[in-house]
Amino acid sequence: MTISRRAFAQLLASGALSALAPGVTDTDEVRRVAGAIERPSRVDGEVIGYFRRVLSEHYSADKMLGPRSLLRPVLAQIEVLDDLRRCAATTYTDPLLQVLAQYGEMAGWLHQDLGDLGDAMAWTRRAAEWAACAGDTHLAAYMLVRQSNIACLTGDHAAVVQFAAAARRRPAELEPKLAALAAQQQARGLAGLGQHRQAFALLDDAAELLRAHPHVTRPDVPVYLHHYDLDALREQSAACYRAIGRADVAARILTEQIARLPASVTRDRGHLTAKLAVAVAQSEEDPARAAHLGHEALEVAVRTGSARIRSELQALDEELQARWPDHAEAGAFHDALTG
Repeated sequence: MTISRRAFAQLLASGALSALAPGVTDTDEVRRVAGAIERPSRVDGEVIGYFRRVLSEHYSADKMLGPRSLLRPVLAQIEVLDDLRRCAATTYTDPLLQVLAQYGEMAGWLHQDLGDLGDAMAWTRRAAEWAACAGDTHLAAYMLVRQSNIACLTGDHAAVVQFAAAARRRPAELEPKLAALAAQQQARGLAGLGQHRQAFALLDDAAELLRAHPHVTRPDVPVYLHHYDLDALREQSAACYRAIGRADVAARILTEQIARLPASVTRDRGHLTAKLAVAVAQSEEDPARAAHLGHEALEVAVRTGSARIRSELQALDEELQARWPDHAEAGAFHDALTG
């Protein structure tokens, strides 16, 4: 989807875009921003701040709605921001590039959740270029972590390790939460390669960093880092436990994490439920429970368009069919998934 600056400004001023940014409700501010967008020479910190706040709203909405509802508006806003970058005063070039990089990362994430890993990687690399042009070393390192995360889904465990290690190359210069996230990603790759001791040592390092730094040290770091904490690290560690054959531990972790989630974060709850279903199928003699969890997650996958959920459910189906091919509830889940 593409949209001109003028068309975007008109939609903004008319209120037609309010559904895309429910937390941004100051009508006078929106109209001032719309006017500046129509005349890029007037772009200033207020306009850039507006797009930052809208992006924060997108991140909140993503947890509830998933990628299907958000991808088109995010791509439209990238189009407008890229146009502004070409026309705005040079004073605001670097801040615009930084915001563009953050929107590009969001586009990559949404494509990833939709299962389009090629476009996910392409947008993440484009975002990395914008971050480098803006001179934002933290954001550039974060894009390496994002590439590591995408590589997890391709099964390229060596790439997972290599991207994450590159992000951690100068840990003393790195935002501590970002260093912890990179260590977590490297641990996932090492677990996939069978290097279990090194993987869990890195998870311990990440936990130590997060305990010492519960809050970000600078406000302009990527939005996700503001929410990354020990709970998020523990949730991600479940993948490492599954990799070493301890699906029972993974199931316990995921059950605890789901209980902590607000009911409103539909997509995130569905994803964790799908992962829990796989862990249950691998660790318990209870195909009925695993299938029931699978049905719950499948409803969310259909509603949000999340291919990440479907990928976990495909793994669940394979596990159920391999271990309990004649079980009625396992068969019903197979029919629902494939139908």
